[in-house]
Amino acid sequence: MACQSTNGKKSTLMPLLSAASQPPSTAKNNSTPLQNSNLLDFIQSVIVSKQENKEPFYVLDLGVVASLMERWTRNLPNVRPFYAVKCNPDAPFLSAMAAHGSSFDCASRAEIEAVLSLGVSPNCVVFANPCKPVSHIEYAAEVGVNLTTFDSEFEVLKIRKHHPNCELLIRIKAPDDGDSSFPLGKKYGALPEEVEPLLRAAQAAQLRVVGVSFHIGSGARRADAYRTAIEAARKVFDTAAHIGLPKMRVLNLGGGFTSGGQLFEAAAETIKAAVTEYFGTEPGLTVMAEPGRFFAESVFTLATNIIGKRVRGGVREYWINDGIYGSMNFLLFEYVLLKPTPFACTSRPENPTCRGERTYMSTLFGPTCDACDVVFTEAEHQLPELELTDWLIFPNMGSYTRALASNFNGFSTGSSLTYLSYSNPS
Repeated sequence: MACQSTNGKKSTLMPLLSAASQPPSTAKNNSTPLQNSNLLDFIQSVIVSKQENKEPFYVLDLGVVASLMERWTRNLPNVRPFYAVKCNPDAPFLSAMAAHGSSFDCASRAEIEAVLSLGVSPNCVVFANPCKPVSHIEYAAEVGVNLTTFDSEFEVLKIRKHHPNCELLIRIKAPDDGDSSFPLGKKYGALPEEVEPLLRAAQAAQLRVVGVSFHIGSGARRADAYRTAIEAARKVFDTAAHIGLPKMRVLNLGGGFTSGGQLFEAAAETIKAAVTEYFGTEPGLTVMAEPGRFFAESVFTLATNIIGKRVRGGVREYWINDGIYGSMNFLLFEYVLLKPTPFACTSRPENPTCRGERTYMSTLFGPTCDACDVVFTEAEHQLPELELTDWLIFPNMGSYTRALASNFNGFSTGSSLTYLSYSNPS
């Protein structure tokens, strides 16, 4: 793996390797090259050769993974990405991220186990959960994951007792959530007046606080929120120095990054300017981040099969074999208008994408018996006339999709298969 311990000693942060321009050799041997990014042809080949039972499945494009890592290192060359495993723990994806030099943000024993099982060094893992079960702390100590976050004195007591050699990042509440889709400040992050008492508690426990962590929230919409958070982190560095703590050396920017549009580039410029402004004279500073959806969202495509149909008036009602209790669980928390591509490779192989055909107001249901299992309604989307066993293809389905899926009603969409491909994105 690209991220390795160099000497067997505790070293909580390892350097990021340059993103490869080609897929990792292990992934290349198991993926299908896509000529001209012809994803639908690849999906059709999967349907014909491997989908006898017509179960939903994912396609992971390793070419997009490589492109995103290149984009990250080009815009934030001095910020080490620790991919947030909770966003999508798909094993082939984690393996690809590791091969491209990523480290990992894990929040539980299971996530740490998943990463270490790939051969990733524990030095490339941050246990970024400010409130951890004791058994998980003990496991981290056992396997050598020696960097974690905290934001309460009770967490300090647990760490002192069960993992006294662990280095700490104090998690602070970001002053601005950047209009995030999922703000985190109500649950995690020390308030300004809590910072010094927490630092003193760690000092009294003889634990080493090596830096500051924050998270403006998942799916941030404004880049300027990083600036105010970095300014707040600077104040914590100064407070630590004032009370006599050893010099801090780590700034953890958390997550909130997205890959769509140019918001990431704007965030990168804001971060670089703010780090220069507030930490420009700080020698030996390590800057890290915990991106999740930036890497996961656009690399996965979901293929679902139409298992039911009803026509009422001018409205077409379709049932697919995935839904709110599966890969679309995020729709319960965030309004997103999904726009699938119709793929009538069964009923109309001569025009599988139904190009130029009439469309109808359409409702799309998931497979469970819950009447709330609705992906979209007739007021939101139109589809062409489709038939049973046709398919709907959903792009950008890697972020908080299968990770949130359940087995409700016996539909185990969280265990859907993933097929690997490799395109050459521009």
